[in-house]
Amino acid sequence: MRLKTSLLKEPKHKELVSCVGWTTADELYSCSDDHQIMKWNLLTSETTRVVKLPDDTYPIDLHWLPRSVGGKKQSLAESFVLTSSDGKFHLISKSGRVEKSVEAHCGAVLAGRWNSEGTALATVGEDGQVKIWSKSGMLRSTLAQQGTPVYSVAWGPDSEKVLYTSGKQLIIKPLQPNVKVLQWKAHDGLILKTDWNSVNELILSAGEDCKYKVWDSYGHLLYSSQPHEYPITSIAWSGDGELFAVGSFHTLRLCDKTGWSYALEKPNTGSIFNIAWSVDGTQLAGACGNGHVIFAHVVEQRWEWKNLEITLIKRRTMQVHNVFDDAVDLLEFRDRVIKASLNYGHLVASTSLQCYVFSTKNWNTPLIFDLKEGTVTLILQAERHFLLVDGGGLYLYSYEGRLISSPKFPGMRTDILNAQTVSLSNDTLAVKDKADEKVIYIFDALSGKPLGDGKPLTHKTEIVEIALDQKGLTSERKIAFIDKNRDLYITSVKRFGKEQKIVKIGTMVQTLAWNDTSNILCGIQDTRFTVWYYPNTVYVDKDLLTKTLYEKDASEFSKNPQIVHFVGNQITIRRADGSLIHLNISPYPAILHEYVSSSKWEDAVRLCRFVKDQTMWACLAAMAVANKDMATAEIAYASIGEIDKVQYINSIKDLPSKESRMAHILLFGGNTQEAETLLLQTGLIYQAIQVNINLYNWDRALELAVKHKTHVDTVLAYRQKFLEDFGKKETNKRFLQYAEGLEVDWNKIKAKIEMEIAKERERAAASATVRASVTVQQ
Repeated sequence: MRLKTSLLKEPKHKELVSCVGWTTADELYSCSDDHQIMKWNLLTSETTRVVKLPDDTYPIDLHWLPRSVGGKKQSLAESFVLTSSDGKFHLISKSGRVEKSVEAHCGAVLAGRWNSEGTALATVGEDGQVKIWSKSGMLRSTLAQQGTPVYSVAWGPDSEKVLYTSGKQLIIKPLQPNVKVLQWKAHDGLILKTDWNSVNELILSAGEDCKYKVWDSYGHLLYSSQPHEYPITSIAWSGDGELFAVGSFHTLRLCDKTGWSYALEKPNTGSIFNIAWSVDGTQLAGACGNGHVIFAHVVEQRWEWKNLEITLIKRRTMQVHNVFDDAVDLLEFRDRVIKASLNYGHLVASTSLQCYVFSTKNWNTPLIFDLKEGTVTLILQAERHFLLVDGGGLYLYSYEGRLISSPKFPGMRTDILNAQTVSLSNDTLAVKDKADEKVIYIFDALSGKPLGDGKPLTHKTEIVEIALDQKGLTSERKIAFIDKNRDLYITSVKRFGKEQKIVKIGTMVQTLAWNDTSNILCGIQDTRFTVWYYPNTVYVDKDLLTKTLYEKDASEFSKNPQIVHFVGNQITIRRADGSLIHLNISPYPAILHEYVSSSKWEDAVRLCRFVKDQTMWACLAAMAVANKDMATAEIAYASIGEIDKVQYINSIKDLPSKESRMAHILLFGGNTQEAETLLLQTGLIYQAIQVNINLYNWDRALELAVKHKTHVDTVLAYRQKFLEDFGKKETNKRFLQYAEGLEVDWNKIKAKIEMEIAKERERAAASATVRASVTVQQ
């Protein structure tokens, strides 16, 4: 990826340009010390003067009022705030009319920023004050009073906090009084610029120590650049939070959100005092010290999938390179490409007005449909459909271009969603809520309605990243997520009212990804790269989980690596310095998943015997129990030396009826409640009581016996024996109450138990004959 810069031969402004701002993707306003406000139209390459400011007004900062106000989309930005050196800020309409001038600070007003809703304005000045104003320019509060000039200000993602500079310090102050203020030393020199992105919630700072830095919203340093030759005078996030630009003397740099640099340009600009990204994030403009305005387009983005490599070579042209046969195709678009995604055999590209869907089998005839409104900020693909996200909503389309659904949830803000907070599979869409970070909304992809009983999934701490698995049955869909403590959890996406446990399967996890062809999960936890070959093991046999993992040392990936994708058996990881590393894992677990999903148990056993790997046997054991194939489970458990489990499986085979066998298989997976419910529903009261006795759930066993007026003496006898073995006395009042005047006769109890088992056998045999006669009649 690089920047394609353009400068006019002669500058349009006579003095330094202090600030720039975009109204649309093709129109820019610039302000200069020559008191002129100019309008640049990039479509016609025309530059016109909007207005000449009074001679004593030297502009310092400009910010357009955000477009979406209260959820309603305005097609154009209509007015902007301009701060100036005479201590005022001016609200100016698009035509250049000064609607209002407000005396704001003593000395120059060094920065002014609207919040994302456009309902409040923050200004900072040389007098060290931070003030909050209403949309109409009325003072709401003086947030802070510093002893030094405040050079830059930025709103927090939720507009509840304000970030500002104070000398070498960065300070985050909430608007609510009596809430803790976060303050830390960020640079060794004066901090000149700061920016806070609402999508990734990361903070940028640039200083006179010639460095730029990336921080998280808690003030932890994520990246610090090498010192440049000159102070960094400007820095700005792109709208989607994937890129940021850095400006210095004769220097313009394009960086990834993790800090490493994509491209460095050395234009003849003097210092770049201000950088503004266009609405669609495809280009940026810089306010230059020598009177120029520099424009830079982001080109040469690359997308890779299997054997294809696609590059955006010009704004409207993509080049497709097939590395198998070196074939090259060129794809032409009507407008410039804003976002694209390549996965599952399709390329989806959006321009400002249309969406193009190409099949990788045929590049000549794309499917094209018009977009509703807004700029697409995110494209996510699944095997059967894809999701477009813009400022107005979430839209699910099939690859034939048909709108499938448009899910909604209360308080939805789509402009701040990214690939970490939205996940899509063939039947499910999951969205992490920004208003309450502990909540994940889960929708049925085809209807767009919330799943199950409509309640979202709620976790005990804030969630950072979510991912849905891609394969398998809809009823077994799993979601993995990382929370704020960097713990990795997995849970079932609940289709019906049944609440699933949220189980922790990893700690200190930096990044995760599901495989595209089988439900294998990979992640980097602490210093180890880990692959969970069968994460569902936690619901079947928790002890087996550690045996189903593949781990290797991750120190070669350096600090904060990110998994880019996990396709087939190849994993691509991006290191903190931007380099890509490709890892291959064993292809056998994926083959095993395939055999099991089509119930080829004999082939699965044969494969494990051929590979002779304990991990494979452990996966097969868990898969067999999950699919209730106990014969295969017995072979697999025997192969990994779990003798106790083999014996238990053998004891299940000897049970008299199919129902109790099913119940004990459920018990094997730790689902005691379900096992008991099954036994009670089928009228096997004694079996249900015995299960609770075996698990030492004495209260429940007695409760069932009393409720169904049977086997009370059995429960009391086992309880008595249990207490005698441990030399303890009965203290439970309920047991004492029922034990009064009841003689425990073991012979009688054993006879009763044998009778129950015989009765159950008869029932099972009778139902088998009924089934047989029914088949004969058919």
